[in-house]
Amino acid sequence: MPEHPARSDPPHAARDELRRAARDTFGWDRLRPEQLTAMERLLEGHDVLVVMPTGAGKSAIYQVPALLLPGPTVVVSPLIALQRDQVGQLADSAAPDAVAVNSAQRARDSERAWDAVGAGDAEYLFLAPEQLAKDDVLADLERSRPTLFVVDEAHCVSAWGHDFRPDYLLLRHVVARLGRPRVLALTATASGPVRDDIVRHLGLRDPVRVVTGFDRPNLHLAVRHVGTEEDKRAALLDRVAEADPPGLVYAATRKDTEHYAAELADRGVRVAAFHAGLPAAERRRVHEDFLADRLDVVVATSAFGMGIDTPNVRFVVHASVPDSLDSYYQQIGRAGRDDERADALLLYRPEDLGLQRFLTAGAVDTGAVREVADTVRAHEGPISPEELDDEVDASHRRALTGLTLLEQVDAVRATDDGFVYADGGPEPERATAEAAETFEHRKELDRTRIEMLRDYAETRSCRRQFLLGYFGESLDEPCGFCDTCEAGTAAAHAPPADPEFPPETRVRHTEWGEGTVVNQEADRLTVLFDEAGYRTLSLPAVREHDLLGEA
Repeated sequence: MPEHPARSDPPHAARDELRRAARDTFGWDRLRPEQLTAMERLLEGHDVLVVMPTGAGKSAIYQVPALLLPGPTVVVSPLIALQRDQVGQLADSAAPDAVAVNSAQRARDSERAWDAVGAGDAEYLFLAPEQLAKDDVLADLERSRPTLFVVDEAHCVSAWGHDFRPDYLLLRHVVARLGRPRVLALTATASGPVRDDIVRHLGLRDPVRVVTGFDRPNLHLAVRHVGTEEDKRAALLDRVAEADPPGLVYAATRKDTEHYAAELADRGVRVAAFHAGLPAAERRRVHEDFLADRLDVVVATSAFGMGIDTPNVRFVVHASVPDSLDSYYQQIGRAGRDDERADALLLYRPEDLGLQRFLTAGAVDTGAVREVADTVRAHEGPISPEELDDEVDASHRRALTGLTLLEQVDAVRATDDGFVYADGGPEPERATAEAAETFEHRKELDRTRIEMLRDYAETRSCRRQFLLGYFGESLDEPCGFCDTCEAGTAAAHAPPADPEFPPETRVRHTEWGEGTVVNQEADRLTVLFDEAGYRTLSLPAVREHDLLGEA
């Protein structure tokens, strides 16, 4: 799908009105051209997907138009801490009230929030996707008649929706039930396939895509190869203890976050661990202490960092590879938002890839899928996600994963009142088998994303050129600000000025079928195949055996 370049000249009246609202309410004297483009398209009634770097002002894209649109604005935000920050930032401005409804607050506080929305006193309503699976929440939202539906951190639709938090894949049905308000999807980092995933699963209608440059030239990129776990631990402790704070360390497991935090504390670092197993009050304390400069370092699993409004983070160190380059770039993007130098270091052991492969190796619970299929089929009339939870033995997550998979294989379909078994759809047994195949295809794509991390860690070409190529951008020459450039290997392995297979070229492989070229280096080629995922091919082998042709 073509992407729209950011326009610097929206119609005069809209431009002036948006700028006036931004200045009078938030004190912003200037809006960037890409912000104005997205805002104006929302006012025109378009769905919009925005991909802009951390710190580039994505929140403003809904905060300002919301002032000019009738009805409240719903913001789907993945973490309670992030919701709290967003509400607090709005409270510090002259904007109308912002409220949140989530599982961490008292029922009375949620009632007050709904009362404020219903009375027109609150313009912004923040919710987690799980709240939108509740019938009473949807009924309250319908009565409020929102005109703008925002999905913040929209990469979670692709990264989490397929398994970890399947409520994300139901959001398009929520939008439909609310009368189809315009939809805005916001994220800091999303490769082409992730952008397509967001559009497809949110049901965006002919969306305007505003995608700005991914390059963060002030980030120094480096990978350090370590031989053993002991070597890695020593390298991490030395690097972090000597670095200028504040900084973030990402670890693969909860246990690792606690071990690293304890050892850094022994070296005099003001540090805390952060992971989903901690009590909510402790997670909130760590989050607030980091924002208030009471901590030098947070050692965390992947969830920490969304909405971190700390421009002076000086380093991000990964103690292990994350699940994809999408996640990696999202996480290192939390450093150097003040445009001063910041360092992104990945400590790399090939063996660590095995943990990520293990995490993506799980199979779908076919028993839960079959139970969901039978339940929907036997239910009298449409069944809502909340009713489905009550009628099946499977957990909420497994029930919704089954429901979304069955929808993808056309066994169930959504109506205004819930889900029904599709007329002419496959029988439950066959539907379950097809759902398992769909799930496995997704897992295979996830596994090939892990191999892209290996390629990034082991490349001898410019790391910035490699990363930008993954996100569909090109850098004409090696950056000079990464470890491979400094080692002198990048120039010898740089992509040719006139590549044989330019990015976005559609090709066909003799074994893997059709795909899209992601990146070409001096001696290899990366292709995202429609069915086989990411593959890195030797250019000499491609030429010798004529492996690729035009699709």
